[in-house]
Amino acid sequence: MIAEMPENKPQISYEDFAKLDIRIGTVVAAELVPDTDKLIKCTVDFGLKPSAQNADGSAGHSPEANGLGTRDIRTIVSGIAQWKKPEELIGRQFPYIVNLEPRVIRGIESEGMILAIRNKDAISLLRSEVEVEAGAKIS
Repeated sequence: MIAEMPENKPQISYEDFAKLDIRIGTVVAAELVPDTDKLIKCTVDFGLKPSAQNADGSAGHSPEANGLGTRDIRTIVSGIAQWKKPEELIGRQFPYIVNLEPRVIRGIESEGMILAIRNKDAISLLRSEVEVEAGAKIS
């Protein structure tokens, strides 16, 4: 969901900014939310869950880390259907804030927020110049 915020926001500390967990997710499925004209529900892959990774973030040696196991798959609802079609999102990677408290939107629990630029009557979804591993952290 794209939040509309006032233009003059208070200054925050680096520590506050550092609390945000922003990661690249790969959209594996997307569909319009029924009875809405703005909402798209995406299923997003954020790579291996942290428990399937070593302390340095690399893939662990458990069965889960060999591609057979636990991936961090989330449902994220975004208010972007006015500008994007669900099929345009599948297979693409975008940055998401993944440590927001879940929020129920039209009966669907949304587990993050896509990052986008809104300019008058259009939006631009942020993207990496190259494909990266799902779950890569933005710092």
